[in-house]
Amino acid sequence: MPNDTLLDLANLNLLLPGAARPLLADVSLQVAAGEVVGLVGESGSGKSTTAKAVLNLFPDDAHVTGQVRVGGDDVLAMTGAQLRAHRARTVAMVHQDPRSALNPVRRIGDFLLERLARTGLTDKRAARARAVALLDAVGLPDPARHLRQHPHELSGGMLQRVVIAGALAAEPELLLADEATSALDVTTQADILALLRTLREERGLGLLFITHDLHLAAAYCDRVYVMYAGRVVEERQASRLFTAARHPYTQGLLECSPELGETSRALRPIPGRPPSLADAFTGCPFTTRCAHSEPACDTWRPEPVPTDGGGTAACRRLPELPGRSAEPGPPAHPITQTTGSTR
Repeated sequence: MPNDTLLDLANLNLLLPGAARPLLADVSLQVAAGEVVGLVGESGSGKSTTAKAVLNLFPDDAHVTGQVRVGGDDVLAMTGAQLRAHRARTVAMVHQDPRSALNPVRRIGDFLLERLARTGLTDKRAARARAVALLDAVGLPDPARHLRQHPHELSGGMLQRVVIAGALAAEPELLLADEATSALDVTTQADILALLRTLREERGLGLLFITHDLHLAAAYCDRVYVMYAGRVVEERQASRLFTAARHPYTQGLLECSPELGETSRALRPIPGRPPSLADAFTGCPFTTRCAHSEPACDTWRPEPVPTDGGGTAACRRLPELPGRSAEPGPPAHPITQTTGSTR
């Protein structure tokens, strides 16, 4: 566990009525202040649900066990005013599609002023000045003019900056970025990632960075967690993701991850499909797709096992399986060539 832990999830389980398996199963992860932690995995693996757990955003009929702590406070025990303050001030979330976070018939200024009002800033003149300063901080030129505009008048990259400005309105301690750059062009992605890096350095933000891009996660994050079927199956330093991955699922993701430029490496897709909520299993959820599976894996309860060089992997056959130490590291990511690495 990193020092100065800001976010601490421990053995978090989430079960919905009618589902054959938990949405989240024994999820444990940590984010320290000023740290960028990546969360990767196929669609449906539980990444966004994990982020929403930090805000205590569960369906009313959900059964939740485990621990979610932010700054030492028990999020799952929060109710009423305490929970509203947590969502308004302590933690902020940036989603993939900024247009889904904005009312198309209201102006940008209305969005920011409403966010600021929830932090207790009710003086209209002071709130407007603060909104202008926020837009300026995220790199929008002529911020006062943008306050008067509607979302359809701004590009996708500009809207993402607006949403980030809204997320930063209360100066949160922790930022959850759920595919926050994947819908943007490469140049705009580079600008947004550089902005997040600067804000992290200036404000000591903890950042949980959800992405499908393994090369980006390896280049941009400090540590990476890999999820499958609602479980964390591997955790390690991001710089060693491509060279030292140990779990067969992580290795499968890397082997089917395309590279830029000329390469002789063939893409090897993971066979089968990810399990749905209608699929139940008593052992390792990856066993039906794993080339190293044995009958005992069908009943083995996944538990994280320490790996050489730090990190963990939840695989019964971990001591026997080869690593990727002979594989080359990831090529330079075009986005991080512009933004630079956070490490």
